[in-house]
Amino acid sequence: MAQSARAIVIGGGIGGLTAAAALHRRGWEVTVLERARSLEPVGAAISLAPNALRALDVIGIGDEIRDLAAWQGDGGLRTPGGRWLSRSSAEAAAARFGGPLVLLPRTTLVDRLAALLPPGTVRTAAAATLADPGDRARPARVAVAGEELEADLVVGADGINSRVRSALFPAHPGPVYAGFTTWRVLIPVPGVEFASHETWGRGRIWGTHPLKDGRVYAYAAAMTPAGERAPDDEQAELLRRFGNWHDPIPAVIAAARPEDVLRHDVHHIARPLPAHHLGRVALLGDAAHAMPPTLGQGGNQAVEDAVVLAHHADDLAAYTAARLPRTTAIARRAVKVARLNMAESRAVVAVRDTAIVALSKAGPALFLRSFDGIADWRPPYASEEAHAGKR
Repeated sequence: MAQSARAIVIGGGIGGLTAAAALHRRGWEVTVLERARSLEPVGAAISLAPNALRALDVIGIGDEIRDLAAWQGDGGLRTPGGRWLSRSSAEAAAARFGGPLVLLPRTTLVDRLAALLPPGTVRTAAAATLADPGDRARPARVAVAGEELEADLVVGADGINSRVRSALFPAHPGPVYAGFTTWRVLIPVPGVEFASHETWGRGRIWGTHPLKDGRVYAYAAAMTPAGERAPDDEQAELLRRFGNWHDPIPAVIAAARPEDVLRHDVHHIARPLPAHHLGRVALLGDAAHAMPPTLGQGGNQAVEDAVVLAHHADDLAAYTAARLPRTTAIARRAVKVARLNMAESRAVVAVRDTAIVALSKAGPALFLRSFDGIADWRPPYASEEAHAGKR
């Protein structure tokens, strides 16, 4: 790739910054346009599975992120009363997929990705609009702050409500409500010790996980009408919904202040896009294939997208061919898992829990089975890409 080739990345989240770093590593001149006033990410923490960590190897920071792994010993799946349905361990996960699962604050990953870029690459408070997707004969054009910028490649990494996606595929229906809302907290909880776990109830789930920096990341979900909010505050809502669940859930809720609790309704792209590119524009992450968080793969797939896109930057049809089938399959699996873990029927939940126990006795825990075909992904050109910046 010639040094003069120019890419514009619209969106400074994890996917956009990974794409910028991967393109920069391959010799592209990159500009990142982020509409917010800072790169502070939405959300509390992110779980990176071995597939995403291998993608980060391509840009040289995989091992650094692996060092942040905190999950040690047993963990698994529980009932609200505390009974273990399925147990696993960090060692079992690493053995099955060739690497650890890493949970870290989103700000940590964003800061590390931004540090890979030359000064001035990222422009904040820069709301951008795709003016022309371009084609083989002309560059793409992006409007921002009263000017138009030309680029050989535009990356739409502007999230689930992507305006780039709407410009490329105006007939597509866009995201739909998944039927449930989520809460997330990232806080210190002094004196509380626990095994990493996720707990499934009726139409509700809770997860509690330790981070290496000593804080606790907890998340919850419940079936609710879209747009519903607590009459008082979301910490009180968590107490109402989960305050009688097993330890350490009540202690985590008690340690949170109302302002610590983030709440977002879950939306996803139910109908796959016809392609992940058009003209000189490529979509990645939630802009291309937003999925429920039930597999923890939203950010992971964005990271995969980014390094694959950098590899196929001269042939976006090859990018779509590499990513559309995989992300569609994973998104559909995430929807199926959501139907399972968010089930509301008492009878269905009883059958579900019994099946989980039986499956886990017969083989690997359900937690590990759910990552088969996902966490074992490897960039097929990893060795070439890993040395691109050294040539």
